[in-house]
Amino acid sequence: MKPLEQALNDYLSLKRRLGFRFQAQAISLRSFVVFLQAEGVPYITTELALRWATQPAKAQPFRWARRLGVVRRFAIWLSAVDPRTEIPAADLLPHRYRRKPPHIYSDEEIERLLRQAQQLHSPRGLRAFTYTTLFGLLEVTGMRVSEPLGLDRQDVDFVRGILHIRRSKFGKSRYVPVHPSTVEALKGYAEARDRLFPAPPTPTFFLSERGRRITRFVAARTFALLSLQIGLRVPAKRRSGRSPRLMDLRHRFAVRTLVHWYRAGLDVERELPKLSTYLGHVHVNDTYWYLEAVPELLQLATDRLIQEEVQP
Repeated sequence: MKPLEQALNDYLSLKRRLGFRFQAQAISLRSFVVFLQAEGVPYITTELALRWATQPAKAQPFRWARRLGVVRRFAIWLSAVDPRTEIPAADLLPHRYRRKPPHIYSDEEIERLLRQAQQLHSPRGLRAFTYTTLFGLLEVTGMRVSEPLGLDRQDVDFVRGILHIRRSKFGKSRYVPVHPSTVEALKGYAEARDRLFPAPPTPTFFLSERGRRITRFVAARTFALLSLQIGLRVPAKRRSGRSPRLMDLRHRFAVRTLVHWYRAGLDVERELPKLSTYLGHVHVNDTYWYLEAVPELLQLATDRLIQEEVQP
């Protein structure tokens, strides 16, 4: 019978061969195995899995459930080779994450945000240009924050107007076509960037003031501080305030697209897979969420359903 640590390595290797990144899960499972070893138990028990999953005590319950779910899936696999393995019940921690209603930015809020980004302190003259272009790109494409930050220069095709997103969430890659006006804005940024950094140490498209790739944390932090300065975020104990979020630019794009389709009289159910593909959703259900998350969209969907029912 294989030691638990070797069994975990086999499990992680299998997952990665199947195409899963499994980075966060691997960290959690290694932590769990260390926990079991400290307890002197060489196999998984429900009691120890539950005790490990509910740490730290101040964490939100849905995070406990997520940790236990990672262990449970490992236990299911492990039980085939180690009959001592106990599989925690699926409903042992029934807590689920509930998405926060998105903030749908108005045109006026977007304009104020971009104007404020243009005022960012920038000794080399690039920081303001970088964030104005980055936030503008997020607004017009609905990409995840990590996706434009992960772009290299070779991923931006100015001729065809296409962005190549490589191994984004769930390991998926896709092509994102953009409007000619967006291409021109990206060209303008690239020209300014190349003048300031003709030989940067990284191939990244969006450069920091130091000529390096921008992290997601820094981008979100910059956005939060700018939003606080224009009164878009609410002051809180944290210096950057709270709500709305940078990822809400993605929600704005999705919602505006759906509203446009409804008002144009299009068959939204038929068109929805196109939006799912463009956004990089794994399941179309992820896109359907916007219908119930935004009252205006829910009302438009309801009105359309009523119209279809009354038509002869």
